[in-house]
Amino acid sequence: MQRSKNDLWVGLFVMLGTVALVFLALQSANLLSLNFQSGYRITARFDNIGGLKPQAAVRSAGVVVGRVESITFDDKIFQARVTLAMENRFGFPKDSSLKILTSGLLGEQYIGIEAGADEKNLVEGDTVTATQSAVVLENLIGQFLYSKAEDGGKPAGTGGKK
Repeated sequence: MQRSKNDLWVGLFVMLGTVALVFLALQSANLLSLNFQSGYRITARFDNIGGLKPQAAVRSAGVVVGRVESITFDDKIFQARVTLAMENRFGFPKDSSLKILTSGLLGEQYIGIEAGADEKNLVEGDTVTATQSAVVLENLIGQFLYSKAEDGGKPAGTGGKK
């Protein structure tokens, strides 16, 4: 009887440890966010969202102030519509601007919000119009190669003179 009781406690402890590891893995991968505070939702339109994903962070001055709730495509204006769930404790002026940024050179993408100067704050249902799309690395490389081909592959500083 004592052995089966010990087996039960060991099994329970192993199960709790496994649940804790799964919870930490989901939390660190931004696949699970536990937020019990109510917030407000705003939308923004972008020409190109790059690799932005739902549950990506919305940051201001490096502090997470919200999350990307959903991403949809508006086939009338051919832009991506991003819905952001902002925390109530953070208020931003109506003329704030949003940018899609990348953590490091090839890291995860997130939305950076820069506060404006308007006296009125964003509220539930507002749409932010001042947005800057993601910088797509492939486009930058293509522009660089195209400009080099246009120059004829001449080294910089020669100005094409012989």
